[in-house]
Amino acid sequence: MTANTAVGGTDLGRRLCEQRERAGLSRGEAAERAGLAAGYLAYLESSPDPNPTQATLIRLAAALGTMPGALSGAGLTLPPGQRGAAASPVLFSLTADECRALIAPGGVGRVLFAEPGRGPVAIPVNYRMEGADVVFRTGGGARMADSLRHGPVSFDVDHLDEALSEGWSVLVTGTASVITDPAELDRAAALGVEPWAGGERPVYVRLRAAQVTGRAIRVLS
Repeated sequence: MTANTAVGGTDLGRRLCEQRERAGLSRGEAAERAGLAAGYLAYLESSPDPNPTQATLIRLAAALGTMPGALSGAGLTLPPGQRGAAASPVLFSLTADECRALIAPGGVGRVLFAEPGRGPVAIPVNYRMEGADVVFRTGGGARMADSLRHGPVSFDVDHLDEALSEGWSVLVTGTASVITDPAELDRAAALGVEPWAGGERPVYVRLRAAQVTGRAIRVLS
């Protein structure tokens, strides 16, 4: 689960590359074991939309000493944490730069804050990064703006891989405020944050990071 592994946007490509590295094989060696052309394996590892046959997955899994489900991501529809821990997991801390690299593409995270009269609240939102700041949209309006003023706000982003029993989590803590300046609003809108929840979500919030920490679990071969 190395952050600097060069693969495409596909999860299959990442899994192939990680399993191959874990097996200590070059791309050519892995391709030869699987009876594939090295160029085709390079395509599978880097293409944003690979579509290998089930037979190819079986051959690759055998060559890499794993199961086809570990490459295809079987079980991803289950709630996280259903599978047991791997045989030799290692938990380690991520540097601030590694954390920023992991969350830089944007996606879905959880904004964590204290709501008056209720206490700690975690709300999933779609977000983008603008420099070191987290920017997200909400329909909460005045209620959320009031809550954000009551103290530090955190933002959590994580990734869990059930098939590989690996994952990472990044926590950004700082101060958050509703964006009201017209120029800032234009920049925020240009980021292209598209909430999955749909509906009217006209309020943009910026979280200025004061601390960035993270941890990751990696399975050693």
